[in-house]
Amino acid sequence: MDRVAGRILLVDDEPALLKMMSLYLRRRGYGVTTADTTATAWAEFQAAPSEFAVAVLDATMAGLSMQDLALRLLAARPSLRVIAASGYPWDMTVIQSAAPGRVMFLHKPFGPEKLADAVRRMIASQEENL
Repeated sequence: MDRVAGRILLVDDEPALLKMMSLYLRRRGYGVTTADTTATAWAEFQAAPSEFAVAVLDATMAGLSMQDLALRLLAARPSLRVIAASGYPWDMTVIQSAAPGRVMFLHKPFGPEKLADAVRRMIASQEENL
């Protein structure tokens, strides 16, 4: 089991994928909050920003763009880490420039172990900077 260090915010509009990622991370000992829209994700985050360590964001959702959501989340919580996930190439330049070392890209499809490893690495990088 992984060491728990803050909640994970999972944002994806594919219900089956959201459920699978959530179940797997919970089994690894993480607290998880899920959102199937960017509006819900922002509301969940605003309710308790200090509780979140990592946000995993699907890059292609309706509503607020992943880039805009990521920038809002990162500005609101300077220690937050963001994992952007997409099955397509995605230009991360703006987000990475705004938050160097706090953002990574995860190419879909990925297995649960790859997700857990990415979360683990992002939390480790957060703890190194405390």
